[in-house]
Amino acid sequence: MKRLTASLLGLALAACMAAPAAAAPTECPDKFAGGAAPDVVNPKLLQRTQPLCFSAFAVLHSGAVRTSLWSAERLTREGLRRARETGRVNAFHAETRLAPSDRSELADFLRSGYDRGHLAPSADFPDPVSQEESFSLANMIPQDPNLNRGLWEGIESAVRTLASRSGELYVVTGPVYRGGEVKALRGRVLVPTHVYKAVYDPRTGRSGAYLAPNAPGADWKALSVAELTAMTGIDVFPALPASAKTVAMQLPDPTPHGFDRGTVQGGGEGILAKSAHWLARKVTGSW
Repeated sequence: MKRLTASLLGLALAACMAAPAAAAPTECPDKFAGGAAPDVVNPKLLQRTQPLCFSAFAVLHSGAVRTSLWSAERLTREGLRRARETGRVNAFHAETRLAPSDRSELADFLRSGYDRGHLAPSADFPDPVSQEESFSLANMIPQDPNLNRGLWEGIESAVRTLASRSGELYVVTGPVYRGGEVKALRGRVLVPTHVYKAVYDPRTGRSGAYLAPNAPGADWKALSVAELTAMTGIDVFPALPASAKTVAMQLPDPTPHGFDRGTVQGGGEGILAKSAHWLARKVTGSW
């Protein structure tokens, strides 16, 4: 495991300055609230980016960090009903539409200590084709296994529940890189320090975002979309009026599968010892 200093990280994100900045995807507007893809307001992040449309989600991939800067999807009640009837494929694969020098490979994750963590989760997708597409490494980040199989699973489940209740939800998920040093798998694939999942409910006109450290534990924080933009340099819902972005909606508490309700405390305040023991057993396989 290698680490990149803040200066090296800045160079990585600003690499190939002579290359033209990639525009946000417009080929699949149905994935975005108001038909507008997330707007990367920090131009340094746009270097070596490539938009990719899939049948049920879209990403903006960065060759500088070798993961996507965001993954966007539209969830519906009917689509989630169909997803529950569709089996998981588990066919992780490199994204061949990306140049080999810019993409991650299966070998990058091998024995790294990190999961191949979905941005747009496979459980959201309603048919075998979209399921298979969700296992593209362009839709993966290096994710701490404790987070991926615990709190983050609960956040994904809470978002699906909210979408089923509301009927429709727009979701954008992405990595955050903060601090003086950022780890890199094999010196190639940057490891996020945090992960976010932003939601917009067109029925209520409200939005908000979950933010969690990419680390063991159950701490999470609710942010407004405006706060998320200030942190990441990406406006995930540019079509929304400012009034819909300045206040975070009340987000449902995450309840990972296998936890009793109430063991993950609201607002990410912490987690009870019983839940921590369950999580350790699940990650290590010591059932």
